[in-house]
Amino acid sequence: MLPAELAAMPLVAILRGVRPDEVVAVGDAIVDAGFRVLEVPLNSPQPLDSIARLAKRFGSTCLVGAGTVMTATQVAGVAAAGGRLIVMPHADTEVIRAAAQADLVCMPGVATVTEAFAAIAAGASALKAFPGTQVTPDVLHAWRAVLPRDMAVLPVGGVTPETMAVYTAAGAAGFGIGSALYKPGRSIEEIATAAARFVAAWRICSRNSTAS
Repeated sequence: MLPAELAAMPLVAILRGVRPDEVVAVGDAIVDAGFRVLEVPLNSPQPLDSIARLAKRFGSTCLVGAGTVMTATQVAGVAAAGGRLIVMPHADTEVIRAAAQADLVCMPGVATVTEAFAAIAAGASALKAFPGTQVTPDVLHAWRAVLPRDMAVLPVGGVTPETMAVYTAAGAAGFGIGSALYKPGRSIEEIATAAARFVAAWRICSRNSTAS
C-alpha cells in the first residue's frame, strides 16, 4: 500500500544538486504547489543535512527522503537524518531489504519485468521505471498486464506535463520529476511555476483516468 502522501499526490520532486541553505525555500515552493514527496539524491551537496532540514519543516505533511541510494549503510544514514523514503536507480535487493527492515518506503529503479518482480519480492513499496525514456508507454502497458495490480509504477526521467497523459493511460500511477522541476540556479519563482504545471497536469490525468 502506498503511503498517504504518495497516494494523495503521486509526484516525486527530485532535488538533485540542492544545497542545505536553499532547500527549505525550494521545498516551500514545491509543497505550496501541491507536491507531497521530496527526494534529495545523495550525490547532492551535504544531502543528509538537506534531508534533515526538509524532514523538520515538512515531516508532518510530506514524505521526505533520499534518492541515488546505493548501499544499506546509506539507508541507515537517511533514516538517522529523519528521512522516510529510499529511492534507488537500481534494484539491489540488499538495499531494498534494508529499507524494508527499517520500515522505510522504498522505490527501487527497474528497467525490466525480471527486475520488477525481484524488487517486489525483496519488499519494494513501489517501482521506479527508470529511465522513463527506455520504459516507454508501450513497455509499461505490457508490464501492467503481469505485475500485481496494487504495485504502483512511477516513470522517472524525461517526464514533462505534456507526456504524462500517455504514460497514465498505459498504467503509470505517478511520476518522478527532476530537472524539469528543479536544477541548481533556477529561481524560486521558476520552480514554483514548474511545480504548479506538473500538479495541474497530474490532476487532469487523474480525472481522465477515473472517468474512463
